[in-house]
Amino acid sequence: CDIVNEKPIVVCNGGRGGLGNISYASSTNRVPLIAELGERGEEKQVKLELKILSDVGIIGKPNAGKSTLLAACTEAKPKIDSYQFTTIEPMLGVVESVPHRYVVVEIPGLIEGASEGVGLGHKFLKHSDRTRVFWHVVDGTSEMMMENIATVNNELEKFNTMLAQKPQILIVNKKDLSG
Repeated sequence: CDIVNEKPIVVCNGGRGGLGNISYASSTNRVPLIAELGERGEEKQVKLELKILSDVGIIGKPNAGKSTLLAACTEAKPKIDSYQFTTIEPMLGVVESVPHRYVVVEIPGLIEGASEGVGLGHKFLKHSDRTRVFWHVVDGTSEMMMENIATVNNELEKFNTMLAQKPQILIVNKKDLSG
């Protein structure tokens, strides 16, 4: 069950409480040393999964410049390097732009097969459920720019068709490095 913006839910019921020592107090026994044990409550093992809530999700292929964009827009300090898969977990940052303030999450690089669990696909894609819009970062020096856009969008669609319907802002990065 999804409990985002929902009322609290009862997972396990507690047991009936016992009578405490105040229940046994009297005029002659002001501090009784007896109390009644309560009944045991329900016990269950539950698995809770936290999905990051953010306004913007930065998506793209590995090494497209997502971490650099996050660092430039926010005070976040993601690991930035020239090799692929530098980011191994989603990174959060807050954009402070008067009068607006919004949360940005960098979704680590998506590769073909991510929707089926290739690499850390499911681990990354589940966080994109909770974003309102995507900043889709594309490496402008790549000769396969259109194919890279299609690959990321296909993985979003395969993972959850609702993700493919979210608005995207396409950001072409590294264009200053080409020829």
